[in-house]
Amino acid sequence: MVLTTDQKGAIAESAITAAAIRLGVGVYRPMFEGGRYDLILEVGSRLLRVQCKWACRHGEVVAVRCYSCRRGRSGMIVRKYTLDEVDAIAAYCPEIDRSYLLPTSLSCGRRMVHLRIGPSRNNQRARINWADDFELEARLKALLGP
Repeated sequence: MVLTTDQKGAIAESAITAAAIRLGVGVYRPMFEGGRYDLILEVGSRLLRVQCKWACRHGEVVAVRCYSCRRGRSGMIVRKYTLDEVDAIAAYCPEIDRSYLLPTSLSCGRRMVHLRIGPSRNNQRARINWADDFELEARLKALLGP
């Protein structure tokens, strides 16, 4: 069975919502669809506008798209997320059943973020975004504090 993009988005939002609720984080939804963020997370006294994404595994890398696209009169319209629109991008990868929380410094203004879940074939270690560093639950716990 092939899932539609709407179905994938619903699965990603549900997984991210469930993980946040398990940590005691308040989860709120906008009143209408089509905005630039999908959820609002209440992390302590702070509200985070979060765009949820379905992430794909490609070998030892989880690929997270950091843009939206829709059809327009002149073809596909691709828009990257900006600092004014979201506070974080959360991604769910069903192949490994993991969710990630990407800060705007890593995700905004970019088309794609690659998170490495295993070592690279050439043993590169510099400038790698390790998936473990962005796991949703760990990032939310850090934001909640002691």
